[in-house]
Amino acid sequence: MFALAGGWSSARVATSFSDRRFPVAVAAVFCVVLSEWAASIMGWTPVFAITLALAWALLTLAAIDILAFRLPDLLTLPLTAAGLLVSLIVPNDIWSHLAGAVIGYCAFAAIGWGFARLRGREGLGLGDAKLAAAAGAWLGWAPLPSVVLIACAAGFLWVAAMAIMRGRRALTERIPFGVALAVAIWVVWLYGPLEFPGGAA
Repeated sequence: MFALAGGWSSARVATSFSDRRFPVAVAAVFCVVLSEWAASIMGWTPVFAITLALAWALLTLAAIDILAFRLPDLLTLPLTAAGLLVSLIVPNDIWSHLAGAVIGYCAFAAIGWGFARLRGREGLGLGDAKLAAAAGAWLGWAPLPSVVLIACAAGFLWVAAMAIMRGRRALTERIPFGVALAVAIWVVWLYGPLEFPGGAA
């Protein structure tokens, strides 16, 4: 489903950037768009600077996942730690965020393990589990269902778009699910969790 196979190394990513498969101009445009998006939601508040740091981290992770189908520990682990530090300030509830980090990692790791046992191949890598831990660290445990739903929707849209452009064979190809997770984390950070019938988030 969300297979993330193949070796990753810093050299491989560096090569991908240097041979211009990832234009710097595209990254610059995304940075501007994310900055303006965040500013339109929260204004020029102290939280805005934190939000920009989160945006740039998620953008970098998404780019690496597209290029190398990996989410390196060098970024996911510090992002998780940063989320826990931020939770001491916004909204000053570290236990909910610590629980979110543990639940996010364990849930995704369990899904990946179950998929591998059933299908005999890796489906959801531990990089995704670590990014889910970062989601819990930044957002807390309660918004995690919203993150999963939005990420799954984004993943299905990605597959549908690839199928339209490249035909049915795209349905069997791996996708960089870290991109979908990054989108979901960003949306929930800005707008909060989804509202479900009955008022539960």
